[in-house]
Order: sequence, then C-alpha cells, then structure tokens
Amino acid sequence: MAGDVSLREVRARLRHAFAWRGDRTDDSQYADVTGWWRRPELLRDLGPALASLFEDSRPTVVLGLESRGCLLGPLVALSLGVGFVEVRKNRRPASDSDAWLQRTTPPDYRDRHLTLGFRSSLLTAADAVLVVDDWIVTGGQALGAQRLVQDAESAWLGVATVVDALERNEVRRRLNVRSLVHIRDL
Repeated sequence: MAGDVSLREVRARLRHAFAWRGDRTDDSQYADVTGWWRRPELLRDLGPALASLFEDSRPTVVLGLESRGCLLGPLVALSLGVGFVEVRKNRRPASDSDAWLQRTTPPDYRDRHLTLGFRSSLLTAADAVLVVDDWIVTGGQALGAQRLVQDAESAWLGVATVVDALERNEVRRRLNVRSLVHIRDL
C-alpha cells in the first residue's frame, strides 16, 4: 500500500471506529460506520487502502454506487490517478438529452430492485472499471453495476469494499470482491 500506513493498521482503525447499535437480538440493530468518516487519518488512508486491494490491476475509472460509494470512490480514484463516475439510484427523467445506461438490480440488502444508471458517454470500451462501495451484503447493486459496465463494453475488474458481508462465495467470485474487513471481524 502506498504511504506509511499498512493494511493491518487501516483494518485495526476500521474495527476501532465501528459500532453495532441496538441490541444483538433486536431487528433494529444496525452497523454504525459514521466513526469512519469522523477520523481524518482513517478517511485519508481509506482511498489508498481500497486501491491497494487491486494493485495487480490497472483501472482507468472508478465507479461509486450512490451514496457511500460516492464518498469512497473519489478517494480511491485520486489514489489511483484516474477519473470517477457516480452510479445513480432510481434517477428521475431529466430534461437533458444525454443518453443514459440503466439497469435494474437483482434484490439488494433491503430486498429492493433499484434502477442504476449513469451517462453513457462516461465509459468507453477502452475502460477498465473498478467499483467501490462501503459494504456488500447480497451483491445485488454490484451485479447491476457489472451489467452497466458490460453494456458500455468496458472491462470489469471487480469490487473494492470496506466490509464483505456476502454469504455466497459464488457472488464473491463472479464480482471479484476484495475487502478490507469481513463482517465476522466487526
């Protein structure tokens, strides 16, 4: 990893700044990641740490899934020296005439089918695409992003995520998911 900070240090800081809120037996329990954004040293190191997961690849663009992928994606893109494309969810028709690539996702972690999209001019067949997000549970949104990348005839590299909560190895392999921590470590 670039810089003086090791992945081990970043992982330890992620665990330290993370909290489960609510009772473990309560259905309203949730993962509180707000501590990650509050610590400037951790925020500074997240981009290079996520980029290092794909140091064997050469992305030309980073896609970030709305909303937290749009926070982390630019950090990774800056670390890699490449551009960033925001993947919008359930975009409403706009008055512009730009063509958009859009795909409906398989069920996501809330059992929703979302419409993902971005302007078609933002990716080309020459692009090698890395998707960035904070958490992956079902892979539904990442699978939708993968279909968008295929529609653009770009090369899919994989998903760099902070937390891997996938239950199915098949989805992890299909998407080439690499993470900083696994949910069992939180």
